[in-house]
Amino acid sequence: MTKRLIMSAPNGARRGKADHPQLPVTIEEVAACAVSVEAEGADALHAHVRDADGQHVLDAGLYKELLLEVTAKCPDLAVQITTEAVGRYSAQEQYDVVAAVEPEAVSVAMREMAPEGGDMDLARRFYFEAQEAGRAVQHILYAPEDVARLDLLMGEGIVPTGYGSQLYVLGRYAKDQESDPRDLLGFLAARDAAAHIAQDNPFMLCAFGRAETACGALAFGHGGHARIGFENSLWHGSGKLAKDNAERIQVVSHIRGEMGYEGAVSKDDVLKVLGKPQ
Repeated sequence: MTKRLIMSAPNGARRGKADHPQLPVTIEEVAACAVSVEAEGADALHAHVRDADGQHVLDAGLYKELLLEVTAKCPDLAVQITTEAVGRYSAQEQYDVVAAVEPEAVSVAMREMAPEGGDMDLARRFYFEAQEAGRAVQHILYAPEDVARLDLLMGEGIVPTGYGSQLYVLGRYAKDQESDPRDLLGFLAARDAAAHIAQDNPFMLCAFGRAETACGALAFGHGGHARIGFENSLWHGSGKLAKDNAERIQVVSHIRGEMGYEGAVSKDDVLKVLGKPQ
């Protein structure tokens, strides 16, 4: 695929209006944001839902409402939910919310669903049932060591061999959560060394801080895709605060076009990049 995808991640689990007044919190705000980011070139939306107090929740009812709202306004936009635990939810609760919502796409932190010493039977059921359902699973990987562990889990039959796509998280544990584009190279080296992860398996990155734009451009150049938005960064590469999520997508979409990676792509092809079984 010549086309490189941009996924909008407009809210995340932790930031709120105090961090940026244009960060979408309610379902209505997320749906309106979906319209604006799609217009600027986003191919997919990665969204969290919040409770009445604005706190991140894994709530099947809210997720279903979100999917209905966004799909009604943006029928061609792929929507990915998340099982992010933020230290509050167990692997069983993550399993349960996906089983209840039955989303087309979901991002799952390998460290949370299949942690060292965790319930590997539950993890195996989750991944194999998702594959059977044709669900796009994106493995959230925080370090090159996570790539190696994913490869090990595939070798052990916990995760179906070659299943899912990969999201490399840059800068999560860096000083001041400021990523460095060079961090991507360690992930790619780990992928190249893998025995069970297909070398053409799609990857995407997200990057904390002001280097988000540069990291996205580097991902494009290495055949990958970029997740962009206020979940990870409120700033442009210059350090200027972005007006809103749509402005972030506009900037990165322009760079994508200048690099020659713009082009039409179907929703089904987007879902394949996000991990839908081929």
